[in-house]
Amino acid sequence: MDEIRLGLIGLGYIGRIHLRHCMKLDSADLVAVSDLSKKALKTARDAGVKKTFTNYEHLLKSPEIDAVIIALPTHLHLQCAEQAAEAKKHIFLEKPIARNTAEAKQIISATQRNSVKLMIGYPLRFNTTFRNANEKIKTGTLGDIELACATYISTGPFFHRAESHTPKPVPEWWFKKELTGGGALIDTGVHMINLLRWYFGEITDIKSRLGYRFNMNFEDSATCLARFKSGTVGIINAGWFSQDFALKVELFGTLQHTNAQLLSPNRLLTAVQMLTTGSSKFYQSHFAELQHFTNCLIKDIPPSPTGQGALKDLEAISRAYKNQIQLNQTWA
Repeated sequence: MDEIRLGLIGLGYIGRIHLRHCMKLDSADLVAVSDLSKKALKTARDAGVKKTFTNYEHLLKSPEIDAVIIALPTHLHLQCAEQAAEAKKHIFLEKPIARNTAEAKQIISATQRNSVKLMIGYPLRFNTTFRNANEKIKTGTLGDIELACATYISTGPFFHRAESHTPKPVPEWWFKKELTGGGALIDTGVHMINLLRWYFGEITDIKSRLGYRFNMNFEDSATCLARFKSGTVGIINAGWFSQDFALKVELFGTLQHTNAQLLSPNRLLTAVQMLTTGSSKFYQSHFAELQHFTNCLIKDIPPSPTGQGALKDLEAISRAYKNQIQLNQTWA
């Protein structure tokens, strides 16, 4: 296969980022997009996409498409991914893979049954800073890592309001636990759990303390204490409560310690970079993960992060939700 013909399903916030990046991919061509919004479809046409659909099932029927990027809300992942697999389309699926482990297993089963490749969108795996930290771990530069602190604090769904002085509505599905699978832990925390599993192997034990600052029926903050197969203890912080942004990992080894951090993007600079080059420094890892996905398809090799890995992330999160502790309780 010399060139991958892509279909993009979903043109929300992350879908629009993927749209711009798809136009810049080597050996890949964005053939079609699908979204319910006519405004979003016009944006895609203006960007050069020739085929647009309001129903993704029509997109999946196209014989011109080899693979799809699914950037839909989490509650739509299972149905769309199963249909894409049955249509023999390779799949790049945004994180989390699903709302729960049962749905994740169904998605993985569908891709295996139909012999299509599945990759999950975890862009931190492709960020140079976080990759360098992994290299230091693997080469022993830091010694044995005794403690790792991973933090992802942001506005969460409230970024729709934070990026403008004019109030903007937040999509309703964000506030329905049955549609999202949970709150900050499954949204931002899953990034950090996946990253630390990449660094240290499987999680053997995990407990959580959940916060409900906004009095919703799901957590807007979470702190997890996890032990990994390597023996490392990890502290994982996730939150939707701040108008500021923090995304970093601190690693404390027996020889050295190091920090890996992704700084908050400058909105004006990011907008200029996206308009002029189709990418930006902040979103470069999102471009890199799509390039990896299409390169793997061309070479006919399994892409990573895998669906099985994403299932393990959800298994850890499920255990964290079940193993909640109060601040006056001790680690057992």
